[in-house]
Amino acid sequence: MTLVMGILNVTPDSFSDGGLFAEVDAAIARGVQLAHDGADLVDVGGESTRPGAARVTVEEEQRRVVPVIRALAQAGVATSIDTMNAATARAAVEAGASIVNDVSGGLADDAMAATVADLAVDFIAMHWRAHSTEMDHRDEYVDVVREVGDELSARVDALVAAGVAEDRIVLDPGLGFSKVTDSNWPLLANAAEWSGGRRVLVGASRKRFLGAAIARDGVDAADPTAREAATTAVTTLAAAAGAWGVRVHDARAAVDAIRVVSAWENAVRREG
Repeated sequence: MTLVMGILNVTPDSFSDGGLFAEVDAAIARGVQLAHDGADLVDVGGESTRPGAARVTVEEEQRRVVPVIRALAQAGVATSIDTMNAATARAAVEAGASIVNDVSGGLADDAMAATVADLAVDFIAMHWRAHSTEMDHRDEYVDVVREVGDELSARVDALVAAGVAEDRIVLDPGLGFSKVTDSNWPLLANAAEWSGGRRVLVGASRKRFLGAAIARDGVDAADPTAREAATTAVTTLAAAAGAWGVRVHDARAAVDAIRVVSAWENAVRREG
């Protein structure tokens, strides 16, 4: 069954919930709530990757995330670390995280691949072309499915060459990253083609391209929270397509959607 990864942004500037959980106690409470709502993993991040976001220092990132991960681990909540920095990945795993989720797929920090290989944890490699300040200008594709597939395949090869076990790698198409609106939909509809049969994480939650799809009179498509029903629709379709996981803000809605897909599939009449 598709896993639910609940988003926990310990940041002041994330696009949907920046500042809500920037303090350690609030972040811990939110992580516990996400787990209570059914999240299989809580994905803790200390650096916003929204379009235009500035980088933070590794020291500041670790100050934000490590105490939260340690407390959640002590509370029995499974966590992953959302980071582009190898040093933060190591500190987070030592604090209790079990997965490293790198939006750059290891490109932002040359030490990431070797670090993940040494830690022997699962690694989510996202398709990435540039940091947040530049990524919207890199939405240039002739065939987005083929090109994202080729670029992710190159990342897998590099990670494996650095010692990461291939069965530890999960691929993420990087929805919204160097893909402003229309470039996202072919990746959702053709995951089997670009993933090469590997595990897939879908991270569509509340993103701009969903706002563009639902825009109409009476709907504030620029409001990230107005995109929640659209997010649940994507979760449903991703689960039906066999995605390994979905990364979402609303864990309860995602769990419900996945359970409906499972019930539907279990009720399908099988020939013979």
